[in-house]
Amino acid sequence: MYKTLLTQLENGIFTITVNRPDKMNALNKDVIEEMGQALEEVYSNEAIKSAIITGAGEKAFVAGADISEFSALGKEGGSGLAQKGADLVFNKIENCPKPVVAAVNGFSLGGGCELAMACHFRVAADNAKFGQPEVNLGLIPGYGGTQRLTRLVGKGKAMELMMTGDMIDAAEAKTLGLVNHVVPQAELLAKAGAILTKIQSKSPLAVSHIIALVNSAANCSPDGFRDEIERFGASFESEDMKEGTSAFLEKRKPAFKGK
Repeated sequence: MYKTLLTQLENGIFTITVNRPDKMNALNKDVIEEMGQALEEVYSNEAIKSAIITGAGEKAFVAGADISEFSALGKEGGSGLAQKGADLVFNKIENCPKPVVAAVNGFSLGGGCELAMACHFRVAADNAKFGQPEVNLGLIPGYGGTQRLTRLVGKGKAMELMMTGDMIDAAEAKTLGLVNHVVPQAELLAKAGAILTKIQSKSPLAVSHIIALVNSAANCSPDGFRDEIERFGASFESEDMKEGTSAFLEKRKPAFKGK
């Protein structure tokens, strides 16, 4: 179905693997377009409860954008490239009502780091490397990197990383809050899957509310508290809330249906 991606659905978890290992899984227009299609499947397929995004092989998650596509672009072309990526992939991941986790294996640089940061959180292999080296090309991050990196690691460190173009390893990324967990590479997908399996046992409606509200907080929305109150109230009308509270009182595990 896809030329640049591998997909697999198992136990509700849809794994999307960028499959260009000979190019260090670099993002080109085909990857962006096909990732957009795969994400549409995540949104629309009720059998998909959550998703993992990862890269093929052990060397790279996504080592950046395909620079060979940049040479012919001017101002409008560059802006268009960034907008298309935001619309098809990066904003679609961030705003997905189902949890999307990055399983970062190896290099996660430039657009790859931005792809990981668009996910709801990140699990990294112990060989992972992160960075925004666009400054070395006379460029800046264009897929949301200046905004998401700042929100995740703070202004000072984001400034340093983007202005120097330096890479950091998985351990430092965890210390900074860029990744949630660091595990041996052989355990990477299992760790991401275990977390998502736990999340899938919760109310899908509550999870989707949490995603929306945490994004609202990260975006410094002035309406965040009001939105939380409204979504809290809306939760009381759901079957999931009735099932969850009944199960608690009856000392049993809830069986949520996402309704």
